[in-house]
Amino acid sequence: MIPVLRKPEPANFDEKVRKLGLKWMQEKGIDLNQPLPEGVSLESYWRNCLDDLYTSYDGVCAYVCRYIPKTTGARSVDHFIAKSSALSQAYEWSNYRLACSKMNTRKNKFDDVLDPFSVASDSFRIDFLTGEILINLPINTPEWDIADKTIKRLGLDDQDCRDERVEYFNDYISGEIGSARLKKEAPFVWLEMERQQLL
Repeated sequence: MIPVLRKPEPANFDEKVRKLGLKWMQEKGIDLNQPLPEGVSLESYWRNCLDDLYTSYDGVCAYVCRYIPKTTGARSVDHFIAKSSALSQAYEWSNYRLACSKMNTRKNKFDDVLDPFSVASDSFRIDFLTGEILINLPINTPEWDIADKTIKRLGLDDQDCRDERVEYFNDYISGEIGSARLKKEAPFVWLEMERQQLL
């Protein structure tokens, strides 16, 4: 993971998402300060801002730090604070993170994952021989523990993730792709290669 700069709420977000969601909950008699009633599912008005979220964050998944192609990827709105935990955040732009569907599914409603908006720079490193993601924080600290939980919860160090990081590295080294494409498609790999003075 790398730090993600929070982008401003789109001008039409209030009309397209917040007002519709709050009105729907009011009509259903849902109390924002209580848990969601059993058997009730929220209306997914957040999908109305998916294109804005995608554009604002350059199409990059906040968790795996990989570009999500529009034609083949599965873009989704992740509620960083789970809807089930805080109904008041269900229709709030500030609670949304652009995520590929795999990361969103893995994160689910768990709260043991680092927030991309507050992750410290250089918290993670990459071993380009193996593609392994390494925690670059003092061991046996709360920061290290949450970073470790994040990797495990999201599967950020599974074989597919490792292979993809190595593939991008090799494609750049071999000249198959340039720096601009690497930065767009795999910004974590690009930043780490820059840090290691490999660009």
